[in-house]
Amino acid sequence: MQPVDYTTLVAICHSLNSQSIPSRLEQVYQCDRTSISLCLRSLKKKSWLTIAWHPQAARICIGNPPPRKKDTFTFSEQLRHLISGYALIGVNIVSEWERVVDFQFAQRPNEKPLYHLYVEVMGKYSNVILTNAQQQIITVAKQITSAKSSVRTVETSQTYQLPPPLTGNTPKIEESFSSWQETVNLIPGRLDKQLIKAYRGVSPTIAKELITQAHISLPIENHQLTPSQWESLYQQWQKWLTTIEQKTFYPHTTPSGYSVFPPHGQEETAKEDLHQVIDHYYTQKINQENFQQLQQQLQQKIKNIIKKLKVKADKYQDKINQSANSEIYRTQADLLMANLHQWRIGSQSITLDDFTTGKPVKIELAPDKNAIQNAQSLYKKHQKLKRAKDAVKPLLQEVNEEINYLQQTLNNVLQLENNDSEDFNTLEEIKAELITQKYIEDNQYRQSNGNEESKPRVFKTPSNFEILVGRNNRQNDVLVSRIATDYDLWFHAQEIPGSHVLLRLNAGDIPEEKDLQYAANIAAYYSQARESDQVPVIYTKPKYVYKPKGAKPGMVIYSNQTVIWGKSLDFSGEALTA
Repeated sequence: MQPVDYTTLVAICHSLNSQSIPSRLEQVYQCDRTSISLCLRSLKKKSWLTIAWHPQAARICIGNPPPRKKDTFTFSEQLRHLISGYALIGVNIVSEWERVVDFQFAQRPNEKPLYHLYVEVMGKYSNVILTNAQQQIITVAKQITSAKSSVRTVETSQTYQLPPPLTGNTPKIEESFSSWQETVNLIPGRLDKQLIKAYRGVSPTIAKELITQAHISLPIENHQLTPSQWESLYQQWQKWLTTIEQKTFYPHTTPSGYSVFPPHGQEETAKEDLHQVIDHYYTQKINQENFQQLQQQLQQKIKNIIKKLKVKADKYQDKINQSANSEIYRTQADLLMANLHQWRIGSQSITLDDFTTGKPVKIELAPDKNAIQNAQSLYKKHQKLKRAKDAVKPLLQEVNEEINYLQQTLNNVLQLENNDSEDFNTLEEIKAELITQKYIEDNQYRQSNGNEESKPRVFKTPSNFEILVGRNNRQNDVLVSRIATDYDLWFHAQEIPGSHVLLRLNAGDIPEEKDLQYAANIAAYYSQARESDQVPVIYTKPKYVYKPKGAKPGMVIYSNQTVIWGKSLDFSGEALTA
């Protein structure tokens, strides 16, 4: 993930000073453990300023309003208590070539600041610190004790000190070409890495842009550059320093991220809003990271539960298989009772002819028991195994139902690809469902009715009929119980975990064969058998789809179905437009 470098930070501060100063701080809201949102109202507009100290996505930018959730964080509560209602009168970088920004708050514009909110944008060491006018720390996002750092502690009641300065030379626009070249070429190595090491404020992104715009191909060693390449690179170096000095930034999106450095062909690259570029990039990256992390956690958890349930099912099945011998014991007992006269004292076994086949049957006997006692012992074994079978059968059925439910849920998790914002909401709903069903323990989980529910995928058939596809068990239930009408058709992969698919029809609509095939293809695609050439898919009227009493979410039974072969490989997921 691309970090916010010094150049970007200068551009952000310049933008805030020109657009949002002075502003009144109306509200402070902490979205999560690593970011806060400040509601600023200036003479022109109201905006939400995002300040994040995320290890990979520390940033400052104007973003979207935060979601309406309960804020239970102490840090935001202290900020609200101390600086809410104050005026933001300045946003300054505290020291040249350092990534520390000072947000100054006063009771009114043109007065001296009473509070300073220091934002340290330094990767995993990022932090947000509130001090008073005397630089005494009042509250801090991350307390840094001596146990965590031997270089610098950050704790309440201490006097605020700037982070240790970075090593390297200070870039100066007046530095001569020969001096600059000597500094960069002092230690042999890769050109981009030597630029980063030799000078402060040079990030990997800036180093790559300078080299690329100088028409130098990476990777290349610094000692391999020709005199003309050195001249070209120095020109780009001067252009970069001039951009910072004159604040002539050119924010735009790049294939690998974003940049505020003017591109080589400005006429070919559209200039974008700085804050929108930064907010969109980091929001997208963090959402992607959160999605992948949650998807992996749920996937692993469900697989582990299924594995344990399969072991339990195998044990139950073994007991049922053993119970199949119960009839053998009863037959042996019947033979023994019918042939008491053939028993001999102390016999360890006896061979008797079977009633139906006439074949000899060898019966093991206890030598210390008589014939009747041995027969009674066999009858008891028969009854015990029969009772065990009757007791285990419902347990096995219950375990198999749990396995089917979890396989369906696992399929829902695996089918999500984070193609839109609904996918992450769907994952969170799946997690909430598993917590509710007692498969996952989360003491901090609180069921919320305020969150907007995720929505099904939407497609169009060749005849322009609407198709809805459930993303999770909750949506599958909603499709059948609340959305479906008597005219619709319900599709599902036959006896295979997959999404519920609803073909929406009005009274009098008759779908063509191509519409039915399209819906069947989607049902096959969003099933566990996605990679198969052909998948059996059933469809029926919604009135023939039932949810048994007490069934788990997404589990239904159906009747009056028709089978059609779905071909999931006829189209890819990318071709489906939701």
